Amino acid sequence: MIFLNVAVLAVGFIALVKGADIFVDGSSALARIFKIPSLIIGLTIVALGTSMPELAVSTSAALAGSNEIALSNVVGSNIFNLLVVLGLCAVIHPVPVDSLILKRDFPISIFSTLGIFLAVTFPAFLNGSFFTLRMDADAGTVSRTLGIIILVLFIAYIVYLIFDARKNPLPEEETGGEKLLPLWKCILFIVLGLFLIIAGGKAVVYSAQNIARFLGMTETLIGLTVVAIGTSLPELVTSIVAARKGETALAVGNVLGSNIFNLLFILGVSAAIHPVSVNIASVYDMAVLIFISVLSWIFSITKRRIGRIEGIIMLLFYGAESVFAIMR
Repeated sequence: MIFLNVAVLAVGFIALVKGADIFVDGSSALARIFKIPSLIIGLTIVALGTSMPELAVSTSAALAGSNEIALSNVVGSNIFNLLVVLGLCAVIHPVPVDSLILKRDFPISIFSTLGIFLAVTFPAFLNGSFFTLRMDADAGTVSRTLGIIILVLFIAYIVYLIFDARKNPLPEEETGGEKLLPLWKCILFIVLGLFLIIAGGKAVVYSAQNIARFLGMTETLIGLTVVAIGTSLPELVTSIVAARKGETALAVGNVLGSNIFNLLFILGVSAAIHPVSVNIASVYDMAVLIFISVLSWIFSITKRRIGRIEGIIMLLFYGAESVFAIMR
């Protein structure tokens, strides 16, 4: 049985890599056809596509009442995206960060996380439970009302991106220098790549969970590590492939866009389906996410890029955070 799961894991990784390769080609070609910056494609189409596994896991968990998995999956995936996805991309090739991302998308990601953190933890501060040593103690709830509010904020963000893309199309010289793929082929590449990404991601998560259980890992630890990492594999593979193809704007846009999708759309949908209870451990993880978001922003501001040294620091930070989560 364990050998079958290892085989499924390998096939899932192959599907992820090939799907990401096709998906990036289709997405970047679509951007050139409609004269839309790769950054916008990364923040929307690519971010939505690579966030599908998180959406499936979190909404399924919400419907089943497994609220801790729904929240820890979103927070864990966002931490992984910032530290591992951006970190690995920077180690492979220094990642330039668009000034628009520094002014708009990084602050939106940080303040969204901070706003939800404050909304959830305010009651815990009032009654003193935030300072308890019990990790499973209740700290608050992401209510249906809060879920609907953050969904409205997400829609406003997407509408703004669309209007901004229409207002600032790519210059003609950036789109006319190479042969463009036909529109039908772009759509085929995107759909086929997305199918392989989602199918590969599900195969990896399913087999990894079974292997983790075989090794004696608890359900909570599986949710914080295996599931969060597994559902972030599309972002990881897609961003690395994009960076290697020179589509660095698409790679960075994918990470920031996915984080905003996860936080505002996926958490919003999950809370709208069923209020998401939050324990102290999840609150601490959200605090870590805020710190990491600010740190990544600072790294990006220096020289307007994330260099190899910063990438190594981010990867080491993720290793330390993972050790803390396992020991906790």
